[in-house]
Order: sequence, then structure tokens, then C-alpha cells
Amino acid sequence: FPLALLKRVPMNNFIVPLVFAIGLCLPHSAALGVETRPEDAAQPAADEWIALVDAGKYVESWEKMSPGFKKKVSKRKWKSTVTEIRKPLGKVVSRKPKSAEHTKELPGAPEGEYVVARFDTAFENKPSAVETITLSRGPDLIWRVSSYSVK
Repeated sequence: FPLALLKRVPMNNFIVPLVFAIGLCLPHSAALGVETRPEDAAQPAADEWIALVDAGKYVESWEKMSPGFKKKVSKRKWKSTVTEIRKPLGKVVSRKPKSAEHTKELPGAPEGEYVVARFDTAFENKPSAVETITLSRGPDLIWRVSSYSVK
């Protein structure tokens, strides 16, 4: 590129498009360099799902569960099971994350991507409980709940 030609081109005509082009590249390069931990990637799915359960929207919570879970447990069975689990506990008073663990193997489950999230939860009728939400990542790379328990 001849330097003499640059002297004839107003700087704004050259700088603005260059800065714009660099700006377009930055988000892509930053996104490529940042890898999200599976525990962090699964958290929004767990939060959205448990909010449905907390609101008593058990059918909607079943709809958001993993395909493998839905094959084993019918919508009707899930609704009755989760009602039996949650109704005696009363409303959630507080919930704090306890742990989240990424694993590729779970007893009785096929090899895959899993996150086991545990929460210290206080319910109206059970002030000290541990909720466990297991999420699995499907072939579509979406995290979905595959099991739930309260102890």
C-alpha cells in the first residue's frame, strides 16, 4: 500500500472502518477463548426448573426434564411423586447452593455429561434439608434436569 496514497485519503475514511472491523472481531475472539465450566453452564437450567417446582408447576417442570427421565416417568407419575415430596415440606424459606460437581459417570446412568447440584434448603416444615438436582447435557448441548430429591 503506497504511503503517498494514505496522505491523500482523509484519516477518518481509513481509521473508522479499521476500528469498526477490529471491534467486530473482538467479541468472537473473546468468546472463543473463554470456556464455561459445566457447573456454571448448567446452573440457569437448574434455577429455572426449581422455580417451576417451587411454584407448584409440576407439569411444566416435567416438560423441562431430560428425554431419558420422561421416558421412564410419565407426566402423571411425576406430578403425584413431586406432590408427595414437596407438599409436606411447605414453602421454601431459603435456598443456598451447597455444591456442584461435574461428572461423566453416575451409577445406573449411561456415560455422559452430568452436573450434580446440591442446595441447603429450609422449608416451612423442614428447616434443614438438602435438595439434589442432577442435570444432564443432551446431544443438543442443552442442560436438563434428570433427577431430583430432598433429604
